[in-house]
Amino acid sequence: MPSAVPGTPAVRPADVERWLADLGIEPLERADRDGITSWDLVVDGRRRFDLRLTVILDPALALICWAHYAPPINDMFRKSYRRLLRWNDEFPFAKFSVGEDERPILAVELPIATAGLDSLGVALARIVGIADRLLDESKDWLWIGGRMPAQPERLGRNPALLERFAAELPELTGGVEA
Repeated sequence: MPSAVPGTPAVRPADVERWLADLGIEPLERADRDGITSWDLVVDGRRRFDLRLTVILDPALALICWAHYAPPINDMFRKSYRRLLRWNDEFPFAKFSVGEDERPILAVELPIATAGLDSLGVALARIVGIADRLLDESKDWLWIGGRMPAQPERLGRNPALLERFAAELPELTGGVEA
């Protein structure tokens, strides 16, 4: 399958699986269909835990990392959509949208020409970093009554991922206590 940029080597599913292993992330599931491969993951931030992400590889186009950021929005839509639009302005290279089922989605896309271990790691760390940073603003979507469960002893499942890319994402991790 040809790459989107002439001369750029194709990224294969085995490459992505090797990168995920190097990042210490074990996929829950893999699916292949029509030359597109996806992996379901669960990644933790420093404050936001159990964030389900999907990594999708189209070898000729892009590597897409996206998360169902919250359950379906059922409050005053205009207020929620304004919040998502504001966040799109505040966080470059990350995109908030709303799925067909009204669930907010947070995505980072990597052109296939830049896909690699470090760019995938930065994308995953960026998603959980944004989820950490926006946790207080999002708790009304995430929990009934906006009541965040106490988890004082909980440790994230992938601290090495966050530490590895913290220097590249100071805007995401600088204001969040470890």
